[in-house]
Amino acid sequence: MAATRLSVRLTPRGGRDAAEGWARDEKGAPYLKARVAAPPVEGAANAALEKMIAKALRVGRGAVRIVAGDQSRLKVLEIDGISQGDLERIFGVPE
Repeated sequence: MAATRLSVRLTPRGGRDAAEGWARDEKGAPYLKARVAAPPVEGAANAALEKMIAKALRVGRGAVRIVAGDQSRLKVLEIDGISQGDLERIFGVPE
């Protein structure tokens, strides 16, 4: 199974680690809204995001990696062993 891509808009220092549903960018592409308690310092927020997504999807932390946007709020993750249907089952269907 090929890696599944997931776009995420991350809010660091969000008080808690949580996925907060879907939104769409100006081009209409869906992204998952997420927040983590970690600050955006030395990769801490990115690491917290990878850990939170891995836990939610019940995959190993090494199966989740940021492949684009590691320095921006909008990130693209690749997740091994997960289908688009699995993402929709866990996080809901983008509207």
